[in-house]
Amino acid sequence: MAASCSFRSVVRAPPLSRSLGRSAVRCRSAATPGAGGAASNSKLVLEVKERLEREHPGLPTGRNGRDDDDMILWFLKDRKFSVDEAVSKLTKAIKWRQDFGVSELSEESVKGLYQTGKAYVHDSLDIYGRPVLVVVAAKHFPSTQDPVENEKLCAYLVEKAINRLPSGAENILGIFDLRGFRVENGDLQFLKFLIDVFYYYYPKRLGQVLFVDAPFVFQPMWQVVKPLLKSYASLVRFCDSETVRKEYFTEETVPPDFRC
Repeated sequence: MAASCSFRSVVRAPPLSRSLGRSAVRCRSAATPGAGGAASNSKLVLEVKERLEREHPGLPTGRNGRDDDDMILWFLKDRKFSVDEAVSKLTKAIKWRQDFGVSELSEESVKGLYQTGKAYVHDSLDIYGRPVLVVVAAKHFPSTQDPVENEKLCAYLVEKAINRLPSGAENILGIFDLRGFRVENGDLQFLKFLIDVFYYYYPKRLGQVLFVDAPFVFQPMWQVVKPLLKSYASLVRFCDSETVRKEYFTEETVPPDFRC
């Protein structure tokens, strides 16, 4: 087994107190985006909607489509209320959802890889009220597993996690369980896909990422991936399994893989 190290010298996000974390969730959801308030935001949403209808009439409508007010507002927030940038990013996201068949994904359609236990959405929220997506790196084998099926499983689980967001919560917690990670589990192509997923298609939905018990052999991959993350690198925290148990869950809600 590879020697383990914490990488705390590489990236260390300070732990949040439980009260501070909960307050942060409430503050993010309660804040009124945009300088002009709700009326101004509604006007911008309508402007984006009309632009999408005029310039991209072939895009689907309905939930997560070109006329979805909530989705449009979310992308406006992400693009700091620039209509042009929101239209551009939304167009790409909606086309990807359409081409990738995101709305057709189901547990049955990803059953083959889902049953390996390599990734799952935890049944309980963390102490900050966030849905939790767990990836077990030692069960990922890019040389034998279909990359397209891996991407479908990823999209299905991200959708599942976001659909479990409680009222007022906005983002999810990602946990990469790196215990037992070996060179053959490394997959730069998939990590690049994952970065694109959260930057282009689900912006600002990832609240924090925990890399748990990273072994030394993970360090070269991290050095390659870190620049690709850009500002998202600040969301990463290297920690051990005890930190996961004590700082993010209660005894009753901790994922089974992290129980003593």
